[in-house]
Amino acid sequence: MTAFSYQLYSSREFPPLDKTLSMLKSLGYAQVEGYGGVYGDPAGLKAALDGAGLSMTSGHFGIDALENEADKVLEIASTVGMKAAYCPFLVPDQRPADAAGYARFGERLQKAGEKLVSAGLTFGWHNHDFEFRALPGGSIPQEEIFRGGPDLSWEADIAWIVRGGGNPIEWIEKYGSRITAVHIKDTAPEGECADEDGWADVGTGTMDWKSIMDAVRAHTSTRFFVMEHDKPNDHERFARRSIENARSY
Repeated sequence: MTAFSYQLYSSREFPPLDKTLSMLKSLGYAQVEGYGGVYGDPAGLKAALDGAGLSMTSGHFGIDALENEADKVLEIASTVGMKAAYCPFLVPDQRPADAAGYARFGERLQKAGEKLVSAGLTFGWHNHDFEFRALPGGSIPQEEIFRGGPDLSWEADIAWIVRGGGNPIEWIEKYGSRITAVHIKDTAPEGECADEDGWADVGTGTMDWKSIMDAVRAHTSTRFFVMEHDKPNDHERFARRSIENARSY
């Protein structure tokens, strides 16, 4: 049986954290994934995880923290027991304008993760949608990031691939050897769930999760299956319905 994880960013508007962790455990989650908003007290975070019976197997860290506070990132990851770390985003005004720039960013990203990799962690990139939109000249940013960072792992956010105009199964088949984690999130039919930014609970939207999960299991060495909703109105509803549906894939 797949042990599902949960990106705690999904519950950022539903404090306190200890109640969220208890709720997730009661619904059957085994793991959670961290983000910047929960790292303020690593020892306290570890105690809360232990109290709930959950593991924080992976976490997100921004490029600035990775480059300028690598020892602090490593301390957080070590304290809570992470096995993998992913850089999750690049703000629009920092994004390269061309293929060469994205390749240099991939190189920069790989270098930023060297301390984590040396410590035994998996390290890589977590995509959004902009990496799948063709640049002038036709290059795809995600492929250029991989070209510049040949050793980067990939946490593939499947729904963002779709929003970027990509075919997730084609990307999984082509780059499956890099994929060590997937974000499982769903998109609502056009015009629906506007108050949730068009996202849907997993299994209630437009994604063909049975085919996608079959491809993930066939072509990747994914260790972490992370449920996420970027703006749920009700995080308990999202967490509950999503794990119930995902168990059938």
